[in-house]
Amino acid sequence: MSGDYQLVQLANGEKTLFSASYGEKMHPGLGPQAEAELLYVRQLKICERMQSGAGEFVIWDVGLGGAANAIALLKATRNIPGQLRLVSFDNTSEPLEFALKNAAALGYAAGYEDRLAELLHNRKVVFQNGKLSVNWEFHLGDFPWLLNSEIGNRKPEILRPHAIFYDAFSPAKNPAMWTRPLFENLFRSLDPARPCALTTYSRSTLLRTTLLLAGFFVGVGHATGMKEETTIAANDLRLITDPLNQRWLERALRSDSAEPLCKPVYARAPLSPATAEQLRRHSQFQVSIEGVDSAKT
Repeated sequence: MSGDYQLVQLANGEKTLFSASYGEKMHPGLGPQAEAELLYVRQLKICERMQSGAGEFVIWDVGLGGAANAIALLKATRNIPGQLRLVSFDNTSEPLEFALKNAAALGYAAGYEDRLAELLHNRKVVFQNGKLSVNWEFHLGDFPWLLNSEIGNRKPEILRPHAIFYDAFSPAKNPAMWTRPLFENLFRSLDPARPCALTTYSRSTLLRTTLLLAGFFVGVGHATGMKEETTIAANDLRLITDPLNQRWLERALRSDSAEPLCKPVYARAPLSPATAEQLRRHSQFQVSIEGVDSAKT
């Protein structure tokens, strides 16, 4: 391993991973276990959706990292009878290797060490997790490239998701994972007949504008310790409890950092006149669904 990853202790005593090359901690607010469970599993109502649906439930785990989000999912769903397909993506296996090596200190992976080792070795592991049958895949490679190739060409081995955990390093440090073309490709990769929700830790106006212009509906997400808000997006507005409203739109139009990234280069800029007009015309700010007025103040 290159030695990029280190163990660090947060203010609440929890340990997490720190990437020296990105200069960022993973799950810096509440720590890996609590933050992963709150932000990704609870926010997307995974347990409720799995219990109310039939057939295999598919989750894309974008930014596998040390597998904290995936392990939180497995712990929360182990008593739900059914089938789960977990499709993880990352451009490196190093944080997973590091997390497995330091599993005792991190704590969250307890009981899943053998599954993680098999995933690392074979890029796939199939197992029974309590009452739940799990098929877990690890696609190692550049996610934007995968969207343009394997996923964009609708290869059958990568099934369309019901939910997406989006946990890349920040736009300032990893801009290639936050561009408008990437999220447009991601939205096109969804099955229009399959409601899908995505959540991520960022609450930035730039991100939310990007998601809206890529085709998603977008809402305010749960707080996670350091952040008062996160972001949830979906291809079906009914999956969002607190949609962004007209007041948010007015702030975005005045923001000095709202223009989506068109290239994998981080930059702050206000909305261009053309982008502002596209944002104003988004259906989220025009329609009501089941009595929820998305344009309320």
